Amino acid sequence: MKIYVGADHLGFHLRTGLLKYLTSAGYEIADKGDAVLKPDDDYPQFAGRVISALLASDDPDPRGILLCGSGQGMCMAANRYKHIRACLGYNQKTVQSARNDDDSNVLCLPAATLEPEAAYQIVETWLRTPFAAAPRYIRRNNELDELG
Repeated sequence: MKIYVGADHLGFHLRTGLLKYLTSAGYEIADKGDAVLKPDDDYPQFAGRVISALLASDDPDPRGILLCGSGQGMCMAANRYKHIRACLGYNQKTVQSARNDDDSNVLCLPAATLEPEAAYQIVETWLRTPFAAAPRYIRRNNELDELG
């Protein structure tokens, strides 16, 4: 699994720690964030970078992780793309459900309210939870792709 990671200025510092964590855990990552903190950047550009790379990936199960202050803006931006099922990850239970039931392929983290260790646990839960692939879940995901 290849993981594409991006963050705006509010998620910059958590992203830096997350990249180290993911690398040390042996994940293949592609950093789509800025190398230096830019206080006036805008979250849609990072969502676009990550989602474009994810959709163009030849990996069989690519994932994206996006970070901003609340996670909400990134989630809204990511979900504008067909075949993207972005979830807001504020605890382990919700991301487990988003993976198991909805086959979430993008995780959006609220950097302003998560401590690094909590964020890493949420990410691990999300990465390790398989999609259940029940017929009703597949049907619903197909219906999502037909909405817009």
